[in-house]
Amino acid sequence: MLYDIVAIGSATVDQFADTDSELIKIETPTMQEKLIAFPLGSKILVKELNLAVGGGGTNCSVTFSRLGLKTAYLGKVGTDGNGDFVISKLQQEGIDFIGPREGTTGLSIILNSFAHDRTILAYKGCNNNLRLEEIEPFETKWVYLASMLGQSFETIVSLLAKHEYRVAFNPSNYQAELGWKALQPLLDRVEILVMNLEEACKFLGLLYQERPEAKALLKKMSELPPRIFVITDGGEGVHVYDRQHYYRAWPREDLSVLETTGAGDAFASTFTAACLMDEPIEQAIHLAMTNAESVLMYQGAKEKLLSRDELYRQAQAVQRRIEKEPA
Repeated sequence: MLYDIVAIGSATVDQFADTDSELIKIETPTMQEKLIAFPLGSKILVKELNLAVGGGGTNCSVTFSRLGLKTAYLGKVGTDGNGDFVISKLQQEGIDFIGPREGTTGLSIILNSFAHDRTILAYKGCNNNLRLEEIEPFETKWVYLASMLGQSFETIVSLLAKHEYRVAFNPSNYQAELGWKALQPLLDRVEILVMNLEEACKFLGLLYQERPEAKALLKKMSELPPRIFVITDGGEGVHVYDRQHYYRAWPREDLSVLETTGAGDAFASTFTAACLMDEPIEQAIHLAMTNAESVLMYQGAKEKLLSRDELYRQAQAVQRRIEKEPA
C-alpha cells in the first residue's frame, strides 16, 4: 500500500492527573525556577484522571489522518494492555500500525500545574528499542519524524538512508541537545525542520535564557540542507524561513488556553500536511496555528484536532496577523 505519509515517533498512554499542588518559586542572581510541590509522606488524592493515547508519533499520525491523508504510524508498542489501547485508538482514526510489538508500552503521567502549563513524568518503555530488522517494508511519499531516542533513532537514520522519502523532522528537546553536528546524517535528508525557540537554541549551542532573535536563529540554521525552517515561540507566535522569504505570525487575540500538551505536535504536523497539500507558506502557517489553537483550548493532545473541513472553516473565521519580507 502506498501511503501519503508515515508518522514515526513515540507512542504512550497519557494519564492526566488533576491534583492539589503547591507552586514554589526559586530565584537566585542567575536563575529563576518554578516548581510544583507535594507534602512529603502524604497521600495525594487525584480529583480527576483521564486516559489518552499520546506520544509525538501517534499525535501527528492523527493530525494527518483527520486531514484526509492516507497515514500509517511506525513505532514500537508493548504486548501489554496499554499497547492494545494504543493500537485500538489508531484503528479508530483510520491509521495503519506498521510497527513491532515487544516489551512495555511507554507511559506519561501528566500533573496539572499553573498558568496552563504542566509537568510530565515520562516512562519511555519500548519506544527507544526499535530495531531495523523489525520494520516491514512500506511505501510512502513522505515521512514525518517526531522524537526518537537511543536505538530507535539510530534505526530510523539507517532506514531513511536506504530510501528516497521526503522527510519532515520535529526534534525533541533531547535530540536538539545533541546539536546539529550529531544530527547531520539525518538533516541531509530533511526538507522541513520544525522546532521551538528553546530547542533551536540548544540545537545551535546557544543560551535560551539570552532570548536570541528567532530570525537570527533561522539565518544560522539556513546553512543546513533543509528547504523550510520553522521556529515556534509559544504566545509570541511563529517564525518561518523558506529561503525566499521570512514569515512572522501571531496567535489569535481571543485565545483561551486550557492545557498545552500536544500543541507543538499539532502545529508541526498540520504545517507539514499543508505543505503536502501544496498550500502557500502563509496559508500553511495559518492552518497550523489554527489547529494548534484548537488543541490548546482543551485537555489532551488529540481530542480537538480538526478534520480538513473543520480546519478550513475555522481558519476562514480567524483573523491572524502574518508578516512577510524578502530574505
